[in-house]
Amino acid sequence: MRCGRFLGQFALAILMALAACKISAPASAKSEKTTGQEAARKPAPEMERLQKLYAGTWDYTETYAKTPSAPPYGAVGDFDGLLVMTWEPKESAYKSYVFGNDFPGCIVQTGHFEGDWLEFRSEFNAGGVTLKLRNVTRFLAPGKIVSEEYMAAADAPGKLFVSVDAKKRAQ
Repeated sequence: MRCGRFLGQFALAILMALAACKISAPASAKSEKTTGQEAARKPAPEMERLQKLYAGTWDYTETYAKTPSAPPYGAVGDFDGLLVMTWEPKESAYKSYVFGNDFPGCIVQTGHFEGDWLEFRSEFNAGGVTLKLRNVTRFLAPGKIVSEEYMAAADAPGKLFVSVDAKKRAQ
C-alpha cells in the first residue's frame, strides 16, 4: 500500500478540464447583459457530474494485487501523474488522458456512467502484446470512493491490478 498525490492532482485536472469545457450559447440566444458583463457560462451537465464527485482534495491508499508471477508486487515507489477527464459530445462519452512518469505519452480511455459507477476502458500495445484496461470507480458515500483497475493481456480475462480507496479531506 502507499499514499500519494495522484488524486490531488486529479482534482486539479478536473477543474482545469471543467474550465476548458464551458459552453456558450449562440449570440442570438444570449441573455441580456447585467451590469455590463456577460452572464456566467456553465459547464456541460456531464462535467458538472464529475465536478460534484471529484472536486476537492483527496487522501488515498493504493493496494496492488499480488500475482504468481510477481508475488512481492506492492509498493511501487513514488509515482507522479496527471489525469485529465473531459466530455466528448460527438461520442457521448467521457475521455480520460493519463500521463505518468513511468511511461511515455499518455493512455487514452473512454468512459461512461453505469448507474452510480463510472467505467473507463482502454487498449494499448506494450512490447508486442495488446493490453486492455478497465477502471471502475464506485462512490461509496459522500466523500468516499473506491476505484479498481483491471488488466488483461490480449483476450485473457481481466485481473485486478490495483484498488484505490480515497477519502475527501474536510474543507
